[in-house]
Amino acid sequence: MTRIYNIFLFAFVLLCSTMVKAHEIRPAYLQIVQQDETHYQILWKVPAMGDMVLKIYPSFEDGFQLQETGLARPVSGAMIHNYTLIGNRQLEGSRIEIVNLNKTMVDVLVNVTYLNGEKISLMLHPDSASTLLPGKSSKWQVAKTYTLLGVEHILLGFDHLLFVLALIIITVGFKKLLKTITAFTLAHSITLSFSALGLASLPGPPVEAVIALSIVFLALEILKLQQGKPTLTSEKPWLVAFVFGLLHGFGFAGALTDIGLPQTEIPLALATFNIGVELGQILFVLAVVAIGYLIKSVIPKKGWIPKVLPYGIGSVAMFWTIERVIGFWG
Repeated sequence: MTRIYNIFLFAFVLLCSTMVKAHEIRPAYLQIVQQDETHYQILWKVPAMGDMVLKIYPSFEDGFQLQETGLARPVSGAMIHNYTLIGNRQLEGSRIEIVNLNKTMVDVLVNVTYLNGEKISLMLHPDSASTLLPGKSSKWQVAKTYTLLGVEHILLGFDHLLFVLALIIITVGFKKLLKTITAFTLAHSITLSFSALGLASLPGPPVEAVIALSIVFLALEILKLQQGKPTLTSEKPWLVAFVFGLLHGFGFAGALTDIGLPQTEIPLALATFNIGVELGQILFVLAVVAIGYLIKSVIPKKGWIPKVLPYGIGSVAMFWTIERVIGFWG
């Protein structure tokens, strides 16, 4: 039994250390806007972690010349390059490739706006780093692209996952858990939609810091519950999930703003991104519940073992809070 405890604790500590060091790797973003018959404006946003920038870049067929305009500039978690692309023929029907993408685990979202107003959105992956550019993107392509982006965002958004994990721990009973997760989903769907449509907004850095604090709050609520003290979260988890879910929605919106939306298909892209987020969230909840059932029989209800999880969650979240507050002035 002691060996099982040690394995569980080692796995949890390893997970926490990974989450402390890791930041969400968002997709790279390539925006192509046609200016006239031969010129295109290019924005290339490549993910970065600190001073380390992924060595990936777009490449076009012969007949197209790429010229960098201005200096690359850093933004939060990325480096932005601007180019002018000059071609002696139409870009439509030509092949584009992201060089070295197969050496990474990053996807690339490509948005193209042609001179006639047609727009396309597609996704390149490490195992499919090149594609022929179509003249028009189908609704199915937009839906597929943004659903996958939503799934990736939630599964790589460790702060959102940690918040959901804390909700699962503190919520007793399947019906109450279902109600709680539904409330969280409804809340962040509201603010995600409002923010993406420009109806409401909050500055990103403070939102991210308060999201981390919301996880610290839930970790403290779990500890109080383990001590036999009733809390607002344990009695009405759906209410707490809804209130903090509104805040998490602004966090999702920040990611979606960074990625970009196809201007002719904003409602579809927004809806499918949100669907992707929910699919990823459901996968995570099912995985946590399944693992919980597996380890429930070997983890005692009393003693110091149950406290490891809330202390671990709270420590990671507090680290994020301090890091993000310091980032205000970074």
